[in-house]
Amino acid sequence: MADLKFTRNIGIMAHIDAGKTTTTERILYFTGKNHKIGETHEGSATMDWMAQEQERGITITSAATTVFWNYNNNQYKINIIDTPGHVDFTVEVERSLRVLDGAVALFCAVGGVEPQSETVWRQADKYGVPRIAFINKMDRAGADFFNVVNQIKERLGATPVPLQIPIGQEDLFKGVIDLISNKALMYDESSNGTKLNEIPMPEDLKEIAAKYRKSLIEGVAEEDETLLMKYMEDENSITPEEMIYHIRKATCSMKITPVLCGASFKNKGIQNLIDAVAEFLPSPVDVPEVIGINPKNDNEEIRKVDPKAPFSALAFKIATDPYVGRICFFRVYSGSLDAGSYVYNASTDKKERISRIMQMHANKQNPLDRIEAGDIGAAVGFKDIKTGNTLCDENHPIILESMTFPEPVINIAIEPKQQADVDKFNNALTKLTEEDPTLKINTDEASGQTIMRGMGELHLDIIIDRMRREFNVEVNQGAPQVAYKEALTSPAEHKEVYKKQTGGRGKFADIQFRIGPADEGFKGLQFINEVKGGNIPKEYIPAVQKGFQRAMQNGVLAGYALDKLKVTLLDGSYHPVDSDQLSFEICAVQAFKHASEKAGAVLMEPIMKVEVVTPEESMGDVISDLNKRRGQVEGMESNRSGARVVKAKAPLAEMFGYVTSLRTITSGRATSTMTFSHFTEVSPSIAKQVLTEVGGRVELIK
Repeated sequence: MADLKFTRNIGIMAHIDAGKTTTTERILYFTGKNHKIGETHEGSATMDWMAQEQERGITITSAATTVFWNYNNNQYKINIIDTPGHVDFTVEVERSLRVLDGAVALFCAVGGVEPQSETVWRQADKYGVPRIAFINKMDRAGADFFNVVNQIKERLGATPVPLQIPIGQEDLFKGVIDLISNKALMYDESSNGTKLNEIPMPEDLKEIAAKYRKSLIEGVAEEDETLLMKYMEDENSITPEEMIYHIRKATCSMKITPVLCGASFKNKGIQNLIDAVAEFLPSPVDVPEVIGINPKNDNEEIRKVDPKAPFSALAFKIATDPYVGRICFFRVYSGSLDAGSYVYNASTDKKERISRIMQMHANKQNPLDRIEAGDIGAAVGFKDIKTGNTLCDENHPIILESMTFPEPVINIAIEPKQQADVDKFNNALTKLTEEDPTLKINTDEASGQTIMRGMGELHLDIIIDRMRREFNVEVNQGAPQVAYKEALTSPAEHKEVYKKQTGGRGKFADIQFRIGPADEGFKGLQFINEVKGGNIPKEYIPAVQKGFQRAMQNGVLAGYALDKLKVTLLDGSYHPVDSDQLSFEICAVQAFKHASEKAGAVLMEPIMKVEVVTPEESMGDVISDLNKRRGQVEGMESNRSGARVVKAKAPLAEMFGYVTSLRTITSGRATSTMTFSHFTEVSPSIAKQVLTEVGGRVELIK
């Protein structure tokens, strides 16, 4: 497999229950990786190997595998990552897309573009990942291919270009019209949907096939003027080979999204999908060269996809295996790495020995002697590698762009049931936070409790379940709490003097500054130094900045962190003997507390995007229930099966246990999905209520 042109690094992404794992299982079967098809509903899916995944029938961690596929007399190597669809595990999608060259976006033919489909689509846009769409479950009641194509266009702002249109829908789905070859193909039922036979074009579909074929050719012809001229002269003169070449070009440059359809559970359309991955998705050679920063001189450097170039790779996931210990999944961007050799971790400035390299197949490993540019592998034997670290050649250091992870929105207090389990408890938390960057652990200073913060109730539920099963630690847990934040709303000027005299050398720092909300689009601390004439020596300025950064972790209302803050340092003074960096850092921490009281501190709460699919007759009850929960209904629409889709935004604080009460209101007939939307200011009356409960400073709320 020396030729990188025949390598594909792809992910399978979608909303929960669109059929990602089922599709991946079929790909494993047809490529000969598995000899038996694993089923999600039976708990036997290869890629859902965790006990919790098999019991719940959902994907929790992204699993990687490598398959081989013969297409057009070439053998393609396809590295596949099956990602979760549940919003609580969105980090798994984020980090997988960061290292992939292409993706297959799955859509349910009935549900269409659902909330989590939008989230993963935006993540793929963020990392510039070309994708093909596969409309699955065409055999289900309510399936509508063309409606989903329209939704992809309207809701996702994409340019979907169908390469096939279905022959029949729901129970009558029996084949596809291939618009590239302009042939009608029918699934051979005796082969369990795996063979396609050519049939005469159905009369009732001739017109619609001609319409979609014309728009496909026009879309492709725009890529190339000579092709457009050829098409103008004779519509039928463009060969399938020319079309495939230009569809691939337009897909790789993200101008179009080719659309295919099928029914994974019935094995229909899977071989065409694997062909399309080989045909249209980019190889490591087709994607732009990776750009990084040289830590020695802060210059930008480019790394070519070449096994002879200096080694560079990005660690995108850390997992713990009971037999081999910690495993680091990494994508090699340039150069090559031999098992047993050393790499330099540019993010931590340390050398690491990689004792073994492996190719992963779900939770099994196949050892490799060497891994080269463009490939995805796993390593063991390292000491300290974290998600997002860059591994490279020590003589040619580079730091690649890391990943950004969403902030946790929910927290619970936990403790081991038995005092004897404290060490096991701490060890479990250390390992789990290494694996999962959205899981945060901290100790509440006031109560001394261990607080675990995560992306949702299911996320924390799974973590506690894993502590019990994998680490044998039984845990007591408190009720889930909302992870509030704090913010400042108005600018305020303040002068802070810090003095301490204890005999001998004292401490002295004096700063004058303006504090307030950060500028639009800014995250973190926006620090501006306007000190003139050396009133504060240059070497003390970073200490002031560090002090404010530290202080942002504990807001003035109830100790919740601030997301963003603007501090303009105006003036100050120092003492030639008593001033040092620590004095200025402590001074900044104290100054923040005093100034925040004048700067209109407010409480911010997470708002969730809620989508409820409910029967028409329960809609009034669903809407009035959302209104009671401080929800704002943003729209209603009907879906194919006659149900109504209610879209709303509601505070997370009001949404605990929502699924249970929704079942009660609608007699179990409605379903709902919730994704994080944004943080917004809490009204003063509710802020006072929250602060009273947590013992915060109610008097600061105006």
